[in-house]
Amino acid sequence: MIRTMLYRPDTREIATGGEEQLDAWTAQPDAVVWADFSDHPPEDEHRILAGRFGLHPLAIQDAQRARHQPKIEAFPGHAFILLKGLGPDREDFAFETIQIAMFVGERFFVTRHSGPSPSIDRLWQSAKEDRPHFANGPDALALRLARISVDRYLKRLLTLEPRLEDLEQEIVARPRDEVLAEVMGYKTDLRKFRRVLRYHVQVFRELLEEPPPQVRAERIHEVKDVYEHQERASSLATLYYEVAADLIEGYISLASHRLNNIMKILTIVTAIFVPLSFLAGVYGMNFEYMPELKSHTGYFVLLGVMGAIAAVLLMVFWRKRWL
Repeated sequence: MIRTMLYRPDTREIATGGEEQLDAWTAQPDAVVWADFSDHPPEDEHRILAGRFGLHPLAIQDAQRARHQPKIEAFPGHAFILLKGLGPDREDFAFETIQIAMFVGERFFVTRHSGPSPSIDRLWQSAKEDRPHFANGPDALALRLARISVDRYLKRLLTLEPRLEDLEQEIVARPRDEVLAEVMGYKTDLRKFRRVLRYHVQVFRELLEEPPPQVRAERIHEVKDVYEHQERASSLATLYYEVAADLIEGYISLASHRLNNIMKILTIVTAIFVPLSFLAGVYGMNFEYMPELKSHTGYFVLLGVMGAIAAVLLMVFWRKRWL
């Protein structure tokens, strides 16, 4: 599917449609168009991108690849920015990334995404209602889209902080396997978050240090703003990843501590019953002559000795603070 939004500076009008608007855009030298591609046939998509907009074949190839790391590259006539956006919101923290390709020219802004993109839909709706988005140029649209995208990352990350705090309290109060499984799931997701956001930081660092001609000098503050938000999101992802790792280590430490306490109790019980078992074994041997067996008080004396041994051992363990 291809949808287009055409802006005419002379009348300050915005029209939405499909591929048919590209003819009107070509006929008007001052018009600006935004073409958004999603689930479009690759061959037809390549024809439009190369024929209508003159995009470089390598940039089109990278945009159409199923998986490609975020990047920025300057080509004659346009800049190419590839980012990873978040898919539709979910109730849980799990997420799906969507590859978002942006082509920024003097008179055009082209986006191509591999699936439904809430960030692009939000900018599309905003651009229809707010003409200054187009009046500021295609580079402003690209930076606005990047800002919306990183804000969604930040929002998702910030929702995780209170849950991690709750999990920490649950681990201290009562470590359970379900809690460990949840924390490990968060750690896996945060590792992906961190990797993606590190790429984004690198992309906007390059954009800040060496902006292509299509990103005008007056946009430097917006570039810096997006870069700072990407850095913040990357820092939060790293922080929460380390928190999740610490929670896992804490869970394992607490579980080991509880296991050690159980083993200590069992060892103490075993240590007490070793001498008692020895006495029981001695007087349980089948010898004909054992004087104590003929004594009327032998049984009670033996029980008393066993009790005394157990009491002495318990006192020793208590003094050594093993109990």
